[in-house]
Amino acid sequence: MYDFIIIGGGILGMSTAMQLQRTYPDSRMLLLEKEAAPARHQTGHNSGVIHAGVYYTPGSLKAKFCLAGNRATKAVCDPHGTNGIEREWLNAGQLREREPNIQGLGGIFVPSSGIVNYAEVTAAMAREFINAGGEIRYGASVTALEERRQEVRVHTSAGDVACRFLLTCAGLMADRVVRMLGIDPGFSICPFRGEYFRLPASHNQIVNHLIYPIPDPSMPFLGVHLTRMIDGSVTVGPNAVLAFKREGYRKRDISLADSARMLSNPGILKVLKANLRPGLGELKNSLFKRGYLQQVRKYCPSIQLGDLQPHPAGVRAQAVSDDGRLIDDFLFRHSRRSLHVCNAPSPAATSALPIGAHIVAQLGQQLRELPVFTKTKVAVAEA
Repeated sequence: MYDFIIIGGGILGMSTAMQLQRTYPDSRMLLLEKEAAPARHQTGHNSGVIHAGVYYTPGSLKAKFCLAGNRATKAVCDPHGTNGIEREWLNAGQLREREPNIQGLGGIFVPSSGIVNYAEVTAAMAREFINAGGEIRYGASVTALEERRQEVRVHTSAGDVACRFLLTCAGLMADRVVRMLGIDPGFSICPFRGEYFRLPASHNQIVNHLIYPIPDPSMPFLGVHLTRMIDGSVTVGPNAVLAFKREGYRKRDISLADSARMLSNPGILKVLKANLRPGLGELKNSLFKRGYLQQVRKYCPSIQLGDLQPHPAGVRAQAVSDDGRLIDDFLFRHSRRSLHVCNAPSPAATSALPIGAHIVAQLGQQLRELPVFTKTKVAVAEA
């Protein structure tokens, strides 16, 4: 019997496991991940940007976690070579002076932005968790959950295990995991594929910083941008195209079952109807590269069609409420013996450390109501 089981080996699951092990060092903990290694989905397919929090609604959990996460991530990564940028407001002329290949009315430089390899950060968290006594079981896909009076039983493809308390950070499968416990989550995951292109090596110096357009405040996506990657290369993207498979990283990835569930979901249908025109525009630009090119040429006109070379896509787990709203902030669900991260929108990777701390704090409140956890263990969390 484990004290805690964590489902999900992305950066949020690993951050939570690592901080939970620090808080309850005498507890038995197991992290379950269906893939053969950590960070195989959203964490390993993002841009690697350490976001500054410029775009997010003041007072939201996104804004709070991003600011704290930016500082915490850089504190972890600075000794290993994270790239920061300088703060400055630029008019059009100053922008051209700093970025000769970029055109615009002006620019905002944010000093706390940076770039990092989040898969490596996740792997480092996994090593710390194991070194502190935690256990990780890869290749263990969760097939069913049962919450009983004294335990939660977790059925997996690698055998059954039980725990006194369950935490889930299941990303693209968040709603399905919650439903396994018989909980109506009140939302469904709608996957959006974010497609990128990589510029040829001859364009590695086309920009000196991370270049973002001003985003549309009515949409949860930041728009096509130029990103200097950790290896010095430059990517263009992402767009936001409806994916017809939960983990559909390629255009040809289609699941009839996933598509049927998604296109019969009233909340998702409302969102698609309300955003039909921009959605069709994104689809057109995905199918025809010239349209995608025009998005980036608005502020980087020197890029040509032949410069857009293939690069792996990512898939974003966008939670949609049952009444048809795009959920744009963090969302959690609880049962007596479980806590679930149901929506972790961008910048979740940047925010992984404070989100993990927030989860552990929420968990501490729930544990006080469970007599099976001793006063000694709870006192550790309060120390």
